[in-house]
Amino acid sequence: MKKLIFVCTGNTCRSPMAEGLLNHLLGPGCGWEISSAGVHASNGCPASSGAVEALRMLGIDLSGHFSRRLTPAMVKEADLLVTMTRGHLDAVLSLVPESRGKVFLLKSFGIAECAADIYDPVGEALDVYCRVRDEIDAALPDLILYIKEDLK
Repeated sequence: MKKLIFVCTGNTCRSPMAEGLLNHLLGPGCGWEISSAGVHASNGCPASSGAVEALRMLGIDLSGHFSRRLTPAMVKEADLLVTMTRGHLDAVLSLVPESRGKVFLLKSFGIAECAADIYDPVGEALDVYCRVRDEIDAALPDLILYIKEDLK
């Protein structure tokens, strides 16, 4: 089974939402193990209440998520790392320089190849979390096409 890790800063907002959304879209038996981690995360923190509520509104349960810090071993074991910002991408490459060919911005897939960052909603109101959730969700179809091509 291939491994995909979503990466953000603290692994309590953006990357857990991306993990939950993609797992929901792909379902079991997709051939990929989807997880998340943070470049500056403390291990064991729950997902933010805004992230939990934003996904609950779509019928996705994020309440069991606990943060974890991205390690060199995780990077080396992953087949694909998808970051929320250019800063996260640079942090992954700094951690494991040889990972260059498997680390991408979430918004860099597809025809548009828009290299925009995903805003960090930490500490913001629920409507901001929902906007970020929707922005992540809108970027996932191009990522899904990419990973499905990779399985061929």
